[in-house]
Amino acid sequence: MIESRLSKAARRIEGAPEFDVSRAEGLVDVAYARADSPFGEWILAITPRGLVRLAFSGDDEDAVLDDLSRRVSPRVLHSPGRLDPVRRELDEYFDGKRRDFDVPLDWQLVHGFSLKVLRATARIPYGSVSTYKDMARSAGSPAAARAAGNALHNNPVPIVVPCHRVLHSGGGLGGYGGGLDMKESLLKMEGALS
Repeated sequence: MIESRLSKAARRIEGAPEFDVSRAEGLVDVAYARADSPFGEWILAITPRGLVRLAFSGDDEDAVLDDLSRRVSPRVLHSPGRLDPVRRELDEYFDGKRRDFDVPLDWQLVHGFSLKVLRATARIPYGSVSTYKDMARSAGSPAAARAAGNALHNNPVPIVVPCHRVLHSGGGLGGYGGGLDMKESLLKMEGALS
């Protein structure tokens, strides 16, 4: 709890120099940083196992960090250097130089059917699309398209796990946590929509 409160206080100090706490051994279970994207500033979080969270610009930073503190560890600290590989891969993706992400993922925020759906979604190739029904079938429950949609809506690592590549069976875009404009832009960038 002390680290979590320290983290909140440190974020609120205007003009304070950056301090990369990842160099202080044993202090960080979850490192987070902000990252620029063509769609605004995002929040990235990583554990020793891998990327655990990517939050869009519309998400409340305090709420994201509080959720990580409750569900993963209270030792959540700003540590930009630890997120450099993730930011680099995202930049390459948006520059059209990367089609697959190599960054390891920490799946601990998802379980059961949702985890099966997201693992299936992670296998959708760049430039391709699938449907909610196909994702439900891939996860072992062909009649659970709505539940698959809920799992995709709650994807903690969008873009890297490309839930934007999943559409309604009739071809409609469906929903997207970053908004339908972002989903459409991503699909056009990948050549999946004209």
